Amino acid sequence: MSKILSSVACNLDANLLAATLPLFAAEEVEGIEWSFDTLYKTPNIPPWFTELLTAFSSENRLVGHGVFFSLFSGKWSKEQENWLVQLKKKCEHFNFDHITEHFGFMTGENFHQGAPISLPFTSETLAIGQDRLKRIYNACERPVGLENLAFAYSLDEVKRHGNFLEKLIEPVNGFIILDLHNLYCHLHNFDCRFEDIIQLYPLDRVREIHISGGSWEDSTAKTNKQIRRDTHNDAVPQEVFELLKACIPLCPNLKFVVMEQLGTGLKTPESKTAFQQDFLHMKSIIKQNGTNYSSQTLNTFLPYNSFSLSSPIESLSLHQQQMRLSDILENATDYKNAQQRLASSELKNTAWQVEEWDVGMLETAVAIAQKWKNGFEENKKSVENS
Repeated sequence: MSKILSSVACNLDANLLAATLPLFAAEEVEGIEWSFDTLYKTPNIPPWFTELLTAFSSENRLVGHGVFFSLFSGKWSKEQENWLVQLKKKCEHFNFDHITEHFGFMTGENFHQGAPISLPFTSETLAIGQDRLKRIYNACERPVGLENLAFAYSLDEVKRHGNFLEKLIEPVNGFIILDLHNLYCHLHNFDCRFEDIIQLYPLDRVREIHISGGSWEDSTAKTNKQIRRDTHNDAVPQEVFELLKACIPLCPNLKFVVMEQLGTGLKTPESKTAFQQDFLHMKSIIKQNGTNYSSQTLNTFLPYNSFSLSSPIESLSLHQQQMRLSDILENATDYKNAQQRLASSELKNTAWQVEEWDVGMLETAVAIAQKWKNGFEENKKSVENS
């Protein structure tokens, strides 16, 4: 019987490590997910943290999760090239089971500034995404996957997301991280049913599942409506645990289930205890619902062919549209001002379909982009992976 590993997102954060330490001491943690690129600017990683990563790496229980590659940026950047160089170096030191990145592109004029935001599902963006995934594989030579995004502008986008992910990962025989809190955001924000949305994802491509908590934000754009946001700063809702119970039997290639929470939400003894209880609850669900797994590996998620890549695919028009959208989101006074600016921009009547965007989600996009406006270094205490 193959084993689903109960894992934790473990990064160099004092509050998170303090909350996780009792779980490590009790040998409850079976895998680690490490956001390796958040430490690219940290020259000296503490030896004890390296030893922890190495211990799980040696047992094929360490996975790497990227945040800042900006997969769909229309213009190839020197920062992306350096990201790949750093990834290759990390893979020479650690035996990652697989490497993943977020779907979307980073807002902001400068790299490492902005938040991951969605974009049109077109043949052009598909080609760029596939090109970038091939480059990630060539750098790491390990299975490569993408995480479904929590943010969407419309219900139509939610419905098309799973199919687009499947097309993206096809050339590298890649896999999907199914983030269940991200899915929970969609179910609430667009008033849709789990049964209708989950069938639109290629569940045989799910190698990893994420669970986490988030927050509610009142919407001024939509009366009596709260928006669910993937802020990772609170305990896991019971609804997400229920989604985990439902999804485990549907994902025959599932290997890791990872619980995520930011250290900003783990400052008190009570929050740390709740984190530990959530992890053990997750582990019990995995044990109860993952008992029918076959011992046979159905998919290695390694490419069938090698890649010989030329210059990175670029689109100047897409890059210009992304920069324009970033500028509008980061500088709009409110969602109404953003609507007005979008309607008079080059984004009007394009594949972005800005005319169809849900006003509550546009309001949320403005809030996210303005929170990240000064970049990751300014938001270490309030990072939001949406």
